[in-house]
Amino acid sequence: MAALFGARVRRLRTAAGLTQAELGARTHVVSTRITQIERASGAKPTLELARALDAVLGADDLLVELWPYVYREAFPDWSRRFMEYLERAVTIRQYAAHVVPGLLQTEDYARAVLGLDALLDNGDQLEERVAARMGRQARLGSPDRPELCVILDEAVLRRPIGGHAVMRKQLARLLDAAEERHITVQVLPFDQGGHEAMGGSLTILILPDGSEVAYTEGSDYGQLIEEPANISRYKVIYDRLRAAALPPIMSLDVVRSTMEGNYRGALLPSRSDRRRLAQEQLQQSSGGRLRGGGRRVPGRRARS
Repeated sequence: MAALFGARVRRLRTAAGLTQAELGARTHVVSTRITQIERASGAKPTLELARALDAVLGADDLLVELWPYVYREAFPDWSRRFMEYLERAVTIRQYAAHVVPGLLQTEDYARAVLGLDALLDNGDQLEERVAARMGRQARLGSPDRPELCVILDEAVLRRPIGGHAVMRKQLARLLDAAEERHITVQVLPFDQGGHEAMGGSLTILILPDGSEVAYTEGSDYGQLIEEPANISRYKVIYDRLRAAALPPIMSLDVVRSTMEGNYRGALLPSRSDRRRLAQEQLQQSSGGRLRGGGRRVPGRRARS
């Protein structure tokens, strides 16, 4: 992708009748930086530089749209493969242990999460990562949007990353997202105790051809699982997490209560209430697929 980006820059520069030195001057970099980009050598172009090149060369956002793919090449092979699978998946099932999954993050929340990385070099690098993450969310609104099922550990709701104002907007985003027919949000409460995925987050992807991959991630590692036998084991773990989580309507009541600032552990619905509501949802579905649908049942409130 870096070579493709460089070839596009060279073609556009030549068509504009500019030398490398002239293009560098107009984008505020030295001419050798333009040489590196065109030869796909040296450091990858920053998002800021991609925007400047796009503007000077009149590329109509072509270079900006290519930039995320160039940026991705800086990641390890397994991470790049996972992101490629993620962009093709028809179904995405995620368990999030610590933070809201990237596909549902607000920009401010994403900036707060990504800013925690001790290896960040500067603010520009942070903004590049935020832009790349926000760009990946576009697929949720596209015609080929995937089915997204998310299980949030209760800790995700209780930890105000970025401060209370940022967290409130993030929780509102979850409620809005759950209104979409293709998005389901559930909460796994603390009172369920220990489980097999406590070490980190888990994602299972179903691809267009029906094949599946799994991905596990901790604070400083990630692992892509492509062997069918191991994927089956993680699918069982995910199914157990989903069974232990609150039903979608109750989950959204918990998210709403957290956002309103009156959430306490005592407000979690009892297990008998969970079973009762789950049975009602199944009856109301009349054989249809249980949705995450985020509309509250009038007059129904979670009880301790």
